[in-house]
Amino acid sequence: MQRNGGVAGNGSQSWVLRRVRLTWLSFMLFFILVFFPLIAHYYLTTIDETSGPDRRIFGPRPGGELCEAKHVQDLCRIRESVSEELLQLEAKRQELNGEIARLNLRIEACKRSIDSAKQDLLQLKNVISQTEHSYKELMAQNQPKLSLPVRLLPDKDDPGLPPPRSVQSCRLHTCFDYARCPLTSGFPVYVYDTGSYPWGENIDPLVKQAFASSVKSNVYVTENPSIACLYVVLVGEVHDSSPPPSPLDLEKQLKALPYWRSDGHNHLLVHLSRKSLTQNFLYNVSTGRAAIAQSTFLERQYREGFDLVLSPLVHALSEPNFLEVPPQVPVKRKYLFTFQGEKVESLRSSLLEAPPQSFEEEMEGDPPADYDDRIIGTLKAVQDSHLDQVLVEFTCKNRPKPSLPTEWALCGEREDRLEVLKTSTFALVISPGDGQLVASAGCNMRLFEALEVGAIPVVLGDHSKLPYHQLIRWSEAAIMVPKPRITELHFLLRSLSDSDLLAMRRQGRFLWETYFSTSESMFNTILASVRTSIQIPAAPIKEEPAQEIPHKAGKMAGTDANLADNGDLDLGPVETEPPYASPRFLRNFTYTVSDVYRTWNHAPGPFHLFPHTPLDPVLPSEAKFLGSGTGFRPIGGGSGGSGKEFQAALGGNVPREQFTVVMLTYEREEVLMNSLERLNGLPYLNKVVVVWNSPKPPSDDLLWPDIGLPIVVVQTEKNSLNNRFLPWDAVETEAILSIDDDAHLRHDEIMFGFRVWREARDRIVGFPGRFHAWDVNHQSWLYNSNYSCELSMVLTGAAFFHKYYAYLYSYVMPQAIRDMVDEYVNCEDIAMNFLVSHITRKPPIKVTSRWTFRCPGCPQALSHDDSHFHERHKCINFFVKVYGYMPLLYTQFRVDSVLFKTRLPHDKTKCFKFI
Repeated sequence: MQRNGGVAGNGSQSWVLRRVRLTWLSFMLFFILVFFPLIAHYYLTTIDETSGPDRRIFGPRPGGELCEAKHVQDLCRIRESVSEELLQLEAKRQELNGEIARLNLRIEACKRSIDSAKQDLLQLKNVISQTEHSYKELMAQNQPKLSLPVRLLPDKDDPGLPPPRSVQSCRLHTCFDYARCPLTSGFPVYVYDTGSYPWGENIDPLVKQAFASSVKSNVYVTENPSIACLYVVLVGEVHDSSPPPSPLDLEKQLKALPYWRSDGHNHLLVHLSRKSLTQNFLYNVSTGRAAIAQSTFLERQYREGFDLVLSPLVHALSEPNFLEVPPQVPVKRKYLFTFQGEKVESLRSSLLEAPPQSFEEEMEGDPPADYDDRIIGTLKAVQDSHLDQVLVEFTCKNRPKPSLPTEWALCGEREDRLEVLKTSTFALVISPGDGQLVASAGCNMRLFEALEVGAIPVVLGDHSKLPYHQLIRWSEAAIMVPKPRITELHFLLRSLSDSDLLAMRRQGRFLWETYFSTSESMFNTILASVRTSIQIPAAPIKEEPAQEIPHKAGKMAGTDANLADNGDLDLGPVETEPPYASPRFLRNFTYTVSDVYRTWNHAPGPFHLFPHTPLDPVLPSEAKFLGSGTGFRPIGGGSGGSGKEFQAALGGNVPREQFTVVMLTYEREEVLMNSLERLNGLPYLNKVVVVWNSPKPPSDDLLWPDIGLPIVVVQTEKNSLNNRFLPWDAVETEAILSIDDDAHLRHDEIMFGFRVWREARDRIVGFPGRFHAWDVNHQSWLYNSNYSCELSMVLTGAAFFHKYYAYLYSYVMPQAIRDMVDEYVNCEDIAMNFLVSHITRKPPIKVTSRWTFRCPGCPQALSHDDSHFHERHKCINFFVKVYGYMPLLYTQFRVDSVLFKTRLPHDKTKCFKFI
């Protein structure tokens, strides 16, 4: 217990000691923290006072005196700079607050203006709607309601027509069922398969193959026989190793055809011959109401206006080689005329089943009229006179080709005959002595070969029926002379001028290429003959579908800087006119129009094989109708106008018209965008079609300029300069401005060119001119781009032309020309100039004094290549071989506006110009 008490006493003492120590420490800390700063402050203050006012160290100093310290001078400058910036920001803040207040007022004013404009727009829409309704009411009152006629197809077994008095008296109005061929039917044609009838196996395989190939590519052929207008049956030529069917068997097989309908109406039996002697096994065969198309006809067999005389099928599966065709110039060749043949004296006819008859009996009692002996004597006399160099041979050196009785047989092989004809100005075609033989394969073979090599045919015998004589004006390509005038033949041939000879030779070349040269052209001509005879319009050529590339439009294109060059000139409407397409159908079935000119100046009359968009200008009455129908008042259209009124409207016979820009480009996006932006604000522009000629699509992030009009970007199948002239369906105007992506033209120049083109719609109107020249040393043509007062071409990198020529370039012009353009990647502009000059026989029109149109600083183009001009020399010479002559024409005519000024160097002679 004592031990515990002692321990308690010691604990209390230690606790007291700790309390004392803590109290002492607290006091000391309090003294140090409170009294020591006071003492230090007093001491320091005393030091400053004893040292004087100039020796103050810790006391307060004046404001400027503090900055004298080196380590705080920078801080003072920062403070002053920050103070100034704060003052400036405050001023700007106040200014922005004022601007915001003003903008808010303007926003409120714009909102009120928008509301007012919406009300005005709504009123205008109501007025337009009422006007359209009134217009429709007036049109409904003054025009009858028309609709397509209902097509009534007869039953399969319905003969449809009453029987004619005799099969020999068949004509279209008596033996052809027009009910199956309405005007709007499109002329569907059903072609029988040669394997569907027994004698089809005996037809020459080459003829069958060529015929089948032509059928596949024809637009009128249908596989639905129930809607067909015409049924075509290939009946020959029968192979040499196969005997022709007897007339009775052939008649039975024809009646067994599934759509013969007892009399064969609306059927066409086609017999294609490849030889000078062909079997006329349809003679003595009752063909009913079926028409016959073949090369050989007897008079009692041929039905005028119903049957067709065909040319022989020479190039069955091959295309003509234009390099082997002789040129059309010089006009006069080595021989004035040539004839090679041997007369078949036998009058025995293998075409008749009846016993053979004499020549006099076949002429039905008429006196003999065989002038062949007189022809032989006269031609030999001309040859012996040596007045002109002629070649006549009446006996073949080798065995003559088989021929019909009383017909002049062909001598030698085809290649040998062509070599002689190439040196002949005229080629004699003597018709058979038998007047009953109105058409023969041998005569048509001579005609074909003469046209092929450019020898003008001279047909002796007015009783002969030439191929498609009902529809082709043969007097424009051949000379028909009755046999009694054989003594005057020499004088007649000598009296023709060179210009007439060249025109006939060119027309003959056109007929040969268009209607006779290939199996496809022959089949197209056969169908076109029937279609034209029954007055069904041709099917339009299909336009090239434009596969548009999606693209993003960027900001609104700015005003083109070149507009400043126009001064006070008004180029067109102040407000951009909405896109307006050219009228597509100016006439339908009306042929009695007063304002018509022939587009194909060498086309054979009314027989137009190629359907086309008319080049004829809109008649004044139609223009007035178009104006009243659209609410457009034709200022200057027939009512005069000058100065500002003339500048602000197109006027003329078509007071409302626009054009389409077709721009070819290839992976030059920056150049393309600049060119498109320069088109902003161009008057009378319908749209821009960009032909993207690269397989690589445009960049995804490429922003196209917004020029206020559609920009259609077309993707092409391949990189070809021919794509420039494809008739794209996106082009809805007749006028096309073909322009390169690096062409730089002012708006006033483009508008002037458009006005000039409207005065010459059938010609190319462009800016840079070029010409061709004859190289005497090398005896070839040259392409020349030197400055000259004479020209024969304009570059299509900046030129107006009619869309009609796009169809001709792409579908009618020989394929060999387009192939060469693709081979050289060049010469497409030369090809277009050749085509238009060949069609119109007119030179292009150059406007303004421009000789180039390239923009400065643009990337290098194809024309800068060294081989560019050498290739163009080759192109011109090749095109001349294809056409057979030089179609380009020189001109010194240039159209300038009084607003243009031509600056020429002092050493240059000034050209004539017309303003």
